[in-house]
Amino acid sequence: MAQTVQEDQRVPAVPGPPRAWHTLWRAATAVAGGVVLFFAFPPAGLWFLAPPGVALLTLAVRGVRPRRAAWLGYLGGAAFLVPALTWVQPIGDDAWLALVAIESLFFAAMSAGVALVTRLRGWPVWTAALWVAQEWARGLFPVGGFPWVRVAFSQGESPFTPYAALGGAPLVTFAVVLCGGLLASAAARIAPRQGGGAAVRWTAYVLAGALVVPLLAYAVPRPGAEASGTVRVGVIQGNVPGTGMGFLGDQPAVVLRNHADKTHELAQAVRAGKVARPDIVIWPENSTDIDPYRSTFAYDVIDAAVRDIGVPVLVGAVVRSPDGQHRMTRGIVWDPAHGPGAYYDKRKLVPFGEFVPFKELLEKFIKRIDLVGLQSLPGDRDGDLKMGPVTVGAVECYEVAFDDTVRSTVLTGGSPLVVQTNNATYALSNLPPQQLAMSQLRAVEHNRAVITAATTGISAYVDPDGKVRWRTAERVADMAVVDVQIRKGETLATRVGALPERALLLIGAGALAVALSRRRRPPQLDKSEEEDG
Repeated sequence: MAQTVQEDQRVPAVPGPPRAWHTLWRAATAVAGGVVLFFAFPPAGLWFLAPPGVALLTLAVRGVRPRRAAWLGYLGGAAFLVPALTWVQPIGDDAWLALVAIESLFFAAMSAGVALVTRLRGWPVWTAALWVAQEWARGLFPVGGFPWVRVAFSQGESPFTPYAALGGAPLVTFAVVLCGGLLASAAARIAPRQGGGAAVRWTAYVLAGALVVPLLAYAVPRPGAEASGTVRVGVIQGNVPGTGMGFLGDQPAVVLRNHADKTHELAQAVRAGKVARPDIVIWPENSTDIDPYRSTFAYDVIDAAVRDIGVPVLVGAVVRSPDGQHRMTRGIVWDPAHGPGAYYDKRKLVPFGEFVPFKELLEKFIKRIDLVGLQSLPGDRDGDLKMGPVTVGAVECYEVAFDDTVRSTVLTGGSPLVVQTNNATYALSNLPPQQLAMSQLRAVEHNRAVITAATTGISAYVDPDGKVRWRTAERVADMAVVDVQIRKGETLATRVGALPERALLLIGAGALAVALSRRRRPPQLDKSEEEDG
């Protein structure tokens, strides 16, 4: 890499604007970049704004020293995350802003690195690799990571989406950011102070490259639609009585009754010939708010509904550990003849939602921590569950954001994927559409249909090509029976797993190492930047 990555010294030094105006311009560019990137994500879903958003964030830090780039990156990251994570507000404004403050640190660190690698020839590539590194780090730290609003998750259905079948979400992020970096490079070269025919020609080449990046996605090899048949899946969305943190209201077992009643309604519709008989039925995560292993009442309500529909039902439950001191978020296969059988326990738990890190310390200062209740325990096995004629791949809510969790379930033979989710606290926020976009990307990444069952919505059927074939509205009770494709063919992304991500991490680290080894005052810095420490 040391032989191919060289400093770009073709930009002449010229007098710049006063330092204050220069700083203000860069800050405004960073904020604009964050806001533009936000609109690429659902619910706005303007996916084509992701590359321009990245371009603005890059231009804000290109040509400055790492220290200034870090705070500019923090500003841009916050401008993106404040609106993107508004769904956290029902927990509390303090929780929302604290999460933004922590996650913006990753953008600050990345931007310091971007400021260094943009001094090297070929910098759009190195910048894209650093974005992958930033998202990788956010998925690990702190307390298990928070891989939400990755750039790839803005591309649920776009020209960039096929890259998921080649290298998963990391490669989609890389492609989008590379496109944005090329746009930034074109904008930097066509600046009035650089002029000239050579600059214009080079700009045309760079813009052509930015267009080629998404077009190349259509050449990504993908498994064919092999004839593996279909399965009829019933989806139940029972709804909840309240909103926000108090969505359960003060009525005991209301969520359980809602889902049982809707299942009885589905059974009546089948008997009346209004809908086809399903092979299996999916209830959402937390569709019973009472542990059916400990409560005869809950057991009987569920069992009656399952016997009425006459097919296996995947019931989402919160159950207690044998000692009664912890809980698990569990998907239980409930058979009409034999009752509860195989199950899957959620492996990736939500910090401050299902468990509280440093609980003994924090509960002294934050009383709301008591609302979390018992600490949850993670599961220790993949989500392949035999249900009737198929083996479904169970994924619980938050887990759809984690690459390795979804992939390991696919590798065990799960098809279709089933995402049980409970978005009741965040209903009508931007979380449900963001989560649906993740399911779309996972469908393409692994060549699997995805069924999402949500207590309050959005419940949906996504085909293996990432297209939403059926979906519910939010805050309503609903049900449907959908014919779901069963595919077994594996994509290259499924086979190689994290290898593309690791390769991109090495590329980013290598470019950063070269930039650090050659660090000196870059010739393109203007006087205002030369004064910056």
